Amino acid sequence: MTYLLGVDTGGTYTDAVLLDEAEDRVVASAKALTTRPDLSIGVGGAIDAAIAKAGIKPSQVGLVSLSTTLATNALVEGQGGRVALVFIGFDQAEFRRAGLEESMKGDPVIWVAGGHNHGGGELRPLDVDTLKAQLAALVDGVTGFAVAASFATRNPAHELAARDLIREMTGKPVTSSHELSAGLNGPRRALTAVLNARLIGMIDHLISSCQTHMARIGIVAPLMVVRGDGALVSATMARERPIETILSGPAASVAGARWLTGETDALISDIGGTTTDVCLLSGGLPAIDPLGARVGQFRTMVEAVAMRTTGLGGDSEVHLEEGLRTRLRLGPRRLVPVSLAARDWPGLVHDALDAWLAQDAVGEMDGRFALPMWRGTPPLGLAPREEGVVARLEQGPVRMADAVRTRLDLPALMRLVSRGLVMIAGVTPSDASHVLGRLDSWDAQAARKAVTLFARRRNGRGERIAEAPEIIAQAIIDQLTEQTVECLLEAAFAEEAGWHDAPEVLARHQLLRAGLTGHSGILRLSAELALPVIGLGASAPSYYGAVGQALNARMILPEHAGVANAIGAVVGQSAVHAEGLVSSPGPGLFVAHLAEGPARFNDRDRAIERLRTTLETEARAKAVAAGVEDMRVTEQCDLTEVDIEGQPMFIEARLRVRVTGRPRIARG
Repeated sequence: MTYLLGVDTGGTYTDAVLLDEAEDRVVASAKALTTRPDLSIGVGGAIDAAIAKAGIKPSQVGLVSLSTTLATNALVEGQGGRVALVFIGFDQAEFRRAGLEESMKGDPVIWVAGGHNHGGGELRPLDVDTLKAQLAALVDGVTGFAVAASFATRNPAHELAARDLIREMTGKPVTSSHELSAGLNGPRRALTAVLNARLIGMIDHLISSCQTHMARIGIVAPLMVVRGDGALVSATMARERPIETILSGPAASVAGARWLTGETDALISDIGGTTTDVCLLSGGLPAIDPLGARVGQFRTMVEAVAMRTTGLGGDSEVHLEEGLRTRLRLGPRRLVPVSLAARDWPGLVHDALDAWLAQDAVGEMDGRFALPMWRGTPPLGLAPREEGVVARLEQGPVRMADAVRTRLDLPALMRLVSRGLVMIAGVTPSDASHVLGRLDSWDAQAARKAVTLFARRRNGRGERIAEAPEIIAQAIIDQLTEQTVECLLEAAFAEEAGWHDAPEVLARHQLLRAGLTGHSGILRLSAELALPVIGLGASAPSYYGAVGQALNARMILPEHAGVANAIGAVVGQSAVHAEGLVSSPGPGLFVAHLAEGPARFNDRDRAIERLRTTLETEARAKAVAAGVEDMRVTEQCDLTEVDIEGQPMFIEARLRVRVTGRPRIARG
């Protein structure tokens, strides 16, 4: 018998599921904590536990497929490696567009003359000397490069030349913007390339961890990775384009929800440790976002399911908002729950909590710990204050107040957090759930101490925010319910046409909220969510009953909801595509924009046919590299013409060739 193994690595847990290929059923599932910085421990633990439960041999696994929310979480939390952007033929105004300036977070930008025009002609030569000098002047610590050139999708020559030079001089990975998108928006292509470069190390580490463990235990099978649009691609392709794995976990959860429930029309809400992902399932299929995947504040040019991702999860940071009344807010940053930190470092955590609880006043950093996320040699390329913080963490976790000795150290610590080099442990909804007896996974005693300490904080009136840990714990869970309801209502309004206000405004409108609670006075109002909600995630059964009640909606909590992503990872199809453009820069001239450069024709149909042939060859080659079997080729041609005095005038033709099929399964 042959089994399919799905693995999903999230911010808190790594899940593994085994499916019987012949009977199309779940045989076994298992969870292990996601282990940072060494992901292989969590990946291996989940895989080994699932295989042991199923009672099979590793050699019986014919396919392994991996989904992850690590890329999504990193973008939501503003994490990732330090990168340099090589910006060719653009000006400062274009740099500020699309959030590009903000996304660089102070990382180096190399400005280089060059670029092409909309027809693919060279505007000015590439300034190779400047590029060489700037590369040589870079300080240590850059982990990768992004290259974006003006109109590179019409002619990629300058991006390719810059890419080759960077690889030769630095040996670091390079992302070229034209390889990620055929769209014309240069700043957004550059943003997408920057984010891709930031994620390369993280996704490469995850894939390597999985492959190493597969080899160690004797799994000889292809490894696939779920892309953001739900398609499965080879691990090699995912390594090259990790940005395409943003929304990988959510896309897998959609496939898993459909497989688990048989529902064709529903809102799917998947709560993890870091994010809540909401997607509309319509006619059995999720919509693809036509504008490109949006995660947090970033709008990329990556095809992905139309998913609303919010920094809200079981491990979200709990904020006490300033004001006379006690008000809480969760997220978007993920913290390590104190109960989890105490499991791994009981002496440090309990001693610190006891000392804090022995005092009457609660300090700003009380209840928080700084946890280093590197092993061995400290990270390079740090500013002096960052080096000082790192030096205090070299022996392991410490109280946050011991890592931050002056107020100037705090921004340095937060920069380390943003790069994924340090994590903060503090009170989260997971800790609140331990206090209320809803969860019993880690150190409940530490959770109670931490929540008790949090309850002693004071609001604007100078009053303690709660008299008992159970009170503030319930308030935290209630806030999680409220923000989840907001997520679902925003998603519903975003899918409805004809509203003048933004979904965020409508979701919080007092008339809607009155309708949901059945207001009855001079006016009688009622409102409900018309579609069922499929709740996914390990903590969904703990939280989502109240969410369904608040929305007056049917809440579906399927069996295996906690491992739906891992299930979705192996029930999907493989798919790759190639796309390109034929333009007409002048009368009787037609240009097919190819990877090797523009090809000019005096006949429209010949130009389109040349592009079609090239794209099909490219797509088939990608499909072979992606491990696709039983290939099916489809194409789409969007022809743009305008009517001039009753005669059509050609503007452009955009072609897309798609190859789909099932991934190859190894049979013993």
